[in-house]
Amino acid sequence: MPYLASAVVAVGALGLVNLLLTLAVIRRLRQHTELLSNRPAAPEGGVLAVGERPAHVATVDTDGLPVTIGPDGPRLVGFFSPECQPCKTKLPDFVAQVTGYPGGRQRVLAVVAGDTSGSADFTGALIGVARVVVEPADGPLTTAFQVSGFPAWCVLDEHGVVQHSAVGLDRLPVPVAP
Repeated sequence: MPYLASAVVAVGALGLVNLLLTLAVIRRLRQHTELLSNRPAAPEGGVLAVGERPAHVATVDTDGLPVTIGPDGPRLVGFFSPECQPCKTKLPDFVAQVTGYPGGRQRVLAVVAGDTSGSADFTGALIGVARVVVEPADGPLTTAFQVSGFPAWCVLDEHGVVQHSAVGLDRLPVPVAP
C-alpha cells in the first residue's frame, strides 16, 4: 500500500509540474503575439514604392521601338524571369488580366529579365498584349525600377510616377476602360 500512495503522489506532482510549465509557455506565447502585433509593417520591397519615379531608361522593345517612361510611355510595367517558377505559373493570368487594357499594348510593358535562351516562351505569350523588352537580370529597366523579386509590377501615372506596385500578381489592379 505505501508503494501505491507514493506512486499517486509522484504522478500528481508530475502533473502539477506539467500544468505549471504549460501555463508558462502560454503566457510567453501571448507576450510574443503582442510584441509581433505591435511591430510596424515592413515596407513592401522588391520594386519601387508608391510615389517614386524610376530612373531615366534608354532601351528598345522586341519590335525595335524605343521605350520611354513618361507621358507617352507605358502605364503598366510587369517584370518576369524565365528562371522564376511563379512567373511561369502566373504568366497566363497576367496575359488574361491585361487583355483589353485601356490604351492597348502600347500602355503595357512586359520586361523579361534573365537568361535570353529561356525568354522565347514569355515573349511569345506577351507579345500580343504588351510591348516586350528582353534584358539581362541587371538590365536598365530592372535596375531603374529596383526590382529584386519576380513577378513584379508597377502602375504609373501620366508623369511616370508609381501609383501602385507589388511583387506577385495577386493584387494587380487593372483599370476599366471609360
